[in-house]
Amino acid sequence: MELAVAMLLILLSLASWCVLSEGRLLVDMTLVSDASNIGAFCLDGSLPAYHLHRGFGAGASNWLLQFEGGGWCNDIQSCLDRAKTKHGSSLYMNKLEDFNGILSNDASLNPDFYNWNRVKLRYCDGGSFSGDAKFDNGTSVLYFRGQKIWEAIILDLLPKGLGNADKALLSGCSAGGLSSFLHCENLYRALPTNTSVKCLSDAGFFLDERDITMNYTMRTFFENLVSLQGIEKNLDKTCTSFLDNPKLCMFPQYFLNYMTTPFFILNTAYDVYQFHHALVPPSADMNGDWKRCKLSIASCTPKQLDILQGFRGDMLAALSSFLKDSTSGGMFINSCFAHCQSETQETWFALGSPSIQDKTIAEAVGDWYFSRNISKLIDCAYPCDASCHNTIAQVS
Repeated sequence: MELAVAMLLILLSLASWCVLSEGRLLVDMTLVSDASNIGAFCLDGSLPAYHLHRGFGAGASNWLLQFEGGGWCNDIQSCLDRAKTKHGSSLYMNKLEDFNGILSNDASLNPDFYNWNRVKLRYCDGGSFSGDAKFDNGTSVLYFRGQKIWEAIILDLLPKGLGNADKALLSGCSAGGLSSFLHCENLYRALPTNTSVKCLSDAGFFLDERDITMNYTMRTFFENLVSLQGIEKNLDKTCTSFLDNPKLCMFPQYFLNYMTTPFFILNTAYDVYQFHHALVPPSADMNGDWKRCKLSIASCTPKQLDILQGFRGDMLAALSSFLKDSTSGGMFINSCFAHCQSETQETWFALGSPSIQDKTIAEAVGDWYFSRNISKLIDCAYPCDASCHNTIAQVS
């Protein structure tokens, strides 16, 4: 009887899994077994990982690499805490990853990249794949080896077909979007000269912006991050030699003009992460005056909306030279209160997806990548865009 019950439970479990996975593309995780040879480790010393779904047909020789996002850790305690999570250790990562949005293999959901080789690079270093340092106090050890993780994954993928790619797109969301800025030129150098290499950042254009109390909260955070994780030596060399404070080269606005590989910037002008952590961080709102506004834009006061419009203005100002001077770049700057729009189907390409001039994000990115059309789109200011999902309450 006990055996029969056990078998029934197993069958029910399998049936449940099949229902949950119906219509979804779940991709197995691959550990980079040779990563230790170059000192590439997650924060806790475990091996880095990625998920690869093979391309087919006309896309079999094209590659899309997507950096996972997930914030940063910029002090020892936060990194020790992070090392016990999926963003600091492959031991805690889910072994199957759901591929949708820009990673979907369905032509009706991802018309331009559905049949490419698509890779999700798992994020476990806490430094946007850019650090190269180690902490060891005799009790605890932390590996800040994001740069090495990037190199190890690329080395692992080159003989699997990446080294013979016809086309390649490096992408990422949030901290992964910042990684795309930081590693775009690196991917170009790693691939054959006849490979068409382009890059996309989704919600990775983090501004060096004062908060509402006039403090540079995000600047201080990034400065500590760069120092802790040994990132400075991996930042854009032209930028670091030009600025008095080379740590500021962690901000894309300071090195964007030095980049030569074609780049597409996807961002909301009211990026919710930056709204909550750079413009109005908890330290700047001790009385909770912005609490209701953070939960719902409809609850913002006229003064608060003016401040948010000012943030949009600063973002557009930081992008002005790219908009005017870049002949190979693209952009989609909409007026939604959201964060990351390429990884979810609802915002990437679906009925009712965010759009500018009747063009969805997927269509704009495809037009830019394949040079079908000039694709530099900037939305009118909030609240004019009725296509926005405004998922603001979902961001902490």
